[in-house]
Amino acid sequence: MTTAYHHGSLAVQQRLGVRQAAAHIAPSIRPGIRPVAAAFLELQPMLVLAAAAPDGRVWASLLTGEPGFARATGPHTVSVAGGPGPGDPLAGALADGTPVGTLALDPRTRRRMRLNGTARPSARGVLIEAEQVFSNCPKYLQKRELYAPGAAGPGPDAPPVPRVGDALTGAQLAAVRAADTFFVATTGPDGADASHRGGNPGFVHAEGPRELLWRDYPGNAMFLTLGNLETDGRAGLLFLDWETGTTLQLSGRAETVYRSEERFVRFRVDSVVETPAASPLRWSAPEYSPANPTTP
Repeated sequence: MTTAYHHGSLAVQQRLGVRQAAAHIAPSIRPGIRPVAAAFLELQPMLVLAAAAPDGRVWASLLTGEPGFARATGPHTVSVAGGPGPGDPLAGALADGTPVGTLALDPRTRRRMRLNGTARPSARGVLIEAEQVFSNCPKYLQKRELYAPGAAGPGPDAPPVPRVGDALTGAQLAAVRAADTFFVATTGPDGADASHRGGNPGFVHAEGPRELLWRDYPGNAMFLTLGNLETDGRAGLLFLDWETGTTLQLSGRAETVYRSEERFVRFRVDSVVETPAASPLRWSAPEYSPANPTTP
């Protein structure tokens, strides 16, 4: 990666008149892992991973572990213990040089950090070579407390059994409509990226069992996610039930819809994987971000 933004992101920035603002913050995207970023990463019990599976479908997966399970081992490398679990769409997908995006998010402090690069298997699990490292603002992050790390759930002898489909069930639609947070995986000319989306419950519109729509709220003007979608419509979504640890992973295609002064993302579902109690982490009810727009 030789520049902060590829042509897809630049095109979105140009369309929305924010090229200068984006250029101003471009130096915040660094190729290396600074000590403050390494310290933040090592405190986190979860990491969102974005990548394409061997069949080409893009997914966002949740990795969890004791703090330190994901840690910087040098200025350009991150070691992750374990990896996507059995039944996860990305299990076994991280071959040498696989483009990956990661997002370390701490709901307790409303802080987040993105680290994109390439992955390869390692003796410990996964080794990531960092190419882009940067922090994002706390906008739209709901505050939560971690009250039961390692709470009751399937043990090593009873791994969670995923439910697989090609459309959302009624219960899954209800979960999406009630969500205040989800994660987006995209790919583009520079590799993969994992991003966060948040808002008040109802900010994601489930227009049917295979179609979702959400408003793209004002952010940092980088437009990395929308820029990727300009060049590659494949995308993956991850919804997390913060109280039970159930994950809902969707893979499909997305496009940006521009309407007057607002923009929306329409997502078409192709594949669904729901895994009960996939995460052992249990979080409190949210304190909603003061930046969340009112949900119509």
